[in-house]
Amino acid sequence: MGALLQWCLEHLNYWTITLLMTVESSFIPFPSEVVVPPAAYHAASNDDMSVVLIVVFATVGALCGALINYFLALWVGKPLVYKFADSKLGHFFLLDGSKIKRAEEYFNEHGVISTFIGRLITVIRQLISIPAGLAKMHLGKFVLYTALGAGIWNTVLAILGYSLSKVVDEDHLVETVTHYSHEIGYSIAAIVAVVIAVVIIRKRRKNQSLK
Repeated sequence: MGALLQWCLEHLNYWTITLLMTVESSFIPFPSEVVVPPAAYHAASNDDMSVVLIVVFATVGALCGALINYFLALWVGKPLVYKFADSKLGHFFLLDGSKIKRAEEYFNEHGVISTFIGRLITVIRQLISIPAGLAKMHLGKFVLYTALGAGIWNTVLAILGYSLSKVVDEDHLVETVTHYSHEIGYSIAAIVAVVIAVVIIRKRRKNQSLK
């Protein structure tokens, strides 16, 4: 991990950030903690990159990767998605039918908003686009919710990377960010879920009162 982090720090620019985040957001296992925090960490002591643009390009990359999953699932269909996940190649990419099923159940339980909330949860983030494609979710809503969720998550990672630049050395950056990002991600997802639930309840009560 140390060698990978060093490579990322030496080669990170807006285009490599976009490319790496596209990979991270697709079905290929690659943690976002290795991309955005090191870029923000580097930006804290150098003027060659902007933290704001790091978040923007990382979000564009995340959206591109999510669209890959969405359209693949949309075009090949459910049987082939599960067949690939349970194949040797699927296992090479750390996929299996149970993970796809878990993401699909999450999508079915929470509806289209899960593409937003799911971007904040580590175990769901990279796979939530697949059930969205299987369900033929409206593309505009998918892009909007995915971009919002990815933008929030990348902002969290950028803030962590930037903030840790003065207190953590490079060799321990990813480990530290991973620890805090999981806790923050679940907290944000929980808060968002509560807010959405409150809005839905109020809307239903308002509709009932108008009847």
